Formats: sequence, structure tokens, C-alpha cells
Amino acid sequence: MLQYPDSFLEYISSGRRYSERTVLLYRSALYRFYASIVRSGDKLPVTAEDVEATIEGAISELSAPAQISLLTSENIRSFIALSLKEGLSPRSVNLMISALSSYCKWLVREEKLESNPVGKLYRPKEKKRLPDFYKQEDMEKFLELEADDTFESMRNRLIITMLYMTGMRRAELVSLNMDDYDKGRGVFHITGKGGKEREIPVIPFLSEKINVYLQKRNSSFTECKNNSFFLTDKGETLYLAFVNNVVRKELAALKDSVGKKTPHLLRHSFATHLLNDGADLNSIKEVLGHSSLAATQVYTHNSFEQLKKIYITAHPRAKKRR
Repeated sequence: MLQYPDSFLEYISSGRRYSERTVLLYRSALYRFYASIVRSGDKLPVTAEDVEATIEGAISELSAPAQISLLTSENIRSFIALSLKEGLSPRSVNLMISALSSYCKWLVREEKLESNPVGKLYRPKEKKRLPDFYKQEDMEKFLELEADDTFESMRNRLIITMLYMTGMRRAELVSLNMDDYDKGRGVFHITGKGGKEREIPVIPFLSEKINVYLQKRNSSFTECKNNSFFLTDKGETLYLAFVNNVVRKELAALKDSVGKKTPHLLRHSFATHLLNDGADLNSIKEVLGHSSLAATQVYTHNSFEQLKKIYITAHPRAKKRR
């Protein structure tokens, strides 16, 4: 293992409370960088198995001074070029650059490095991508469908309904406990990224679905002591891949909608549909748990694209030109 990267990863995991996924992404980026220097000319490790094999190899023997001395603008620039040459997307490369920059900033604070070598480096340009979302009419049709009288069906339907009607992240939904639902006030208490807390209101339609699910949960698991809000068929806590599978299964019938069915698309759909129906951007920002308004503003592009389609379809001069 590498002394400084591992200390940094412990810091962002325990001290900053970054998500497990983010910590793994940072870990992969740091070890890929050191591998690109030690294994100069070789291909970069791509899969998790490749990264682990690299850790067990030459870079695990790098001394602490060497770990610092290799952090130069020239080495990082070479790493960026090699990553692009290997076919990594500009977005993936920029994520790794951000991880390296955070690592170097931490080393500067720890007085192990004089300055951040990533600061003024070129970052590959990314293609602007609008977030995909499900059609509002498709989601309305889904919400009108009744679940079967089984725990599995009620749970799966509620997972989709909650992701869409609250905009919470997949990890936030998985980590929900029974105590996080305040039925009296009609809100969910959410602990999001970086331990940031917020409340999400529960509208009456969702409240009714939750009440039915909780009754079924209690009758299906009479002796269960698990405090998780959502349970597997065996009464255990949900996991991330479980939610992915539920979304793919439940939304498979939406053939005319987006091709890829993911939990995060439900969050995008929630924000886009709220904006289309007149909700203000700041309110959406608070419900989503974004730290800045810039992260929320991306949804205005979706709304503008929809407005443009309506304009082209409805405007008499646009019709004439067509």
C-alpha cells in the first residue's frame, strides 16, 4: 500500500464522510497515476482487478519521499495524455484530475507538498450532455398502476415512487431508517453527501403508498428487528445493486422512454418535471440537496429544449417554414 494516498483516502472517508463510491473512484485515480509513472510505457490498469494487481506490484514499494517527488506537473500532464490515448473519456479523465487535485491540496495542508501541481493544468473539454429523464406521462401511467398484494410488489413499487416523488439519491434511499420518516410532519429526514442533512416533504399521494407498505412490512416481518425502512425479501437491509435491479424490472415496460433505466434518471425526472410545472430553482436545489445552484441549473436546459419543441410545433410561422 501507499502511505500518503491511503492516509488521504482515510481522511475523505472518515473525516469528510465521502460516499464509498467516491472513495473508490479517488483510490483508483491515485493508484493509476502512480502506476503510469512506475510502469512507464505500459498500459494503464483499467479494471478493479488490474488496479489491485498493480498495487501488489511495483508501486507498493514506493517510498514516502518518492510518493511526494512524483507529484509534478510534468508527470500529471503525461498521465492525462496517456489516459486519453488509452481511450478514457474526457469526463473520466477530469474526474481523475479532480481526485489528484484534492489529494495534492490535502498534502499541501499537511505540509508535505509546497504547492498543488494540478492547479494550472489543461483539462480535456467534455461534450455538454443534458440529463436524460423519463416522460412525465409515462411516470403518471406508472403511478396509476396498483401493486399486487405481496410485500415484494408493494416494496418495489414504492421504491420507484419514492425515487421519483422525492428526488432522493439511490444511496440515500438505501440508508433510510424507520426513524427517518416523520409521519406527523410528513417529511423524510435525509443525510446526504458529506453528511449534509435536509428534509424532503411527503405529499398525500406518497403518504398513502407509504402507509400501505409499512402495514405490509409489519405483517410480513413480525419478529424483524432491522430498523431499515426498506427490506429485502429476507428482511435484510437493501443494497445499491438491489435498487438498480428493481428500477430495471419495474420500468421495463416504458419502451418509448429512455433506453437505460437507472435510479438516477428518476432523480433527473423529478427535477425536470418540477421545473416544467413552475417550481423555482432554489426550492428544487434544497430538495435535491445540491450544495450550489450551478448543479441544479442544468435542468433549465431540459426545460428550454421542451419549450423550443413546443414553440416550433405551435408557432404559425414555424409551421409555414416547415
